[in-house]
Amino acid sequence: MCPPSSSKLDQIVAKARREAEARGHGYRERALKMYPWVCGRCAREFTRANLHELTVHHRNHNHDDNPADGSNWELLCLYCHDNEHSRYGDYTGVAASDAEEKVAAATANPFAGLKDLLKR
Repeated sequence: MCPPSSSKLDQIVAKARREAEARGHGYRERALKMYPWVCGRCAREFTRANLHELTVHHRNHNHDDNPADGSNWELLCLYCHDNEHSRYGDYTGVAASDAEEKVAAATANPFAGLKDLLKR
């Protein structure tokens, strides 16, 4: 396997930088720049080592509502975020599993011809 040329490496690095900048414009990156890295419920503090455990929660539960001032966001750890969504489901009566399509029960009998096959 031959090493990539320097121009190819330059292209890879440039692409990685562009993608990193584009991610920085996402609401998670904007919220992390705007707010301290502390869970809004349990006050657990985060560092770069465990920052992946800090999530952005949409207060009104609308993920398309991302105002520039961050007024619909709060930073929550994974556990508090899950708890918040569980409480919201209890309050509204709509659980995450109910939101999925209901699959009809199977009506076919896979053992229908088994008795005849065993007689042979």
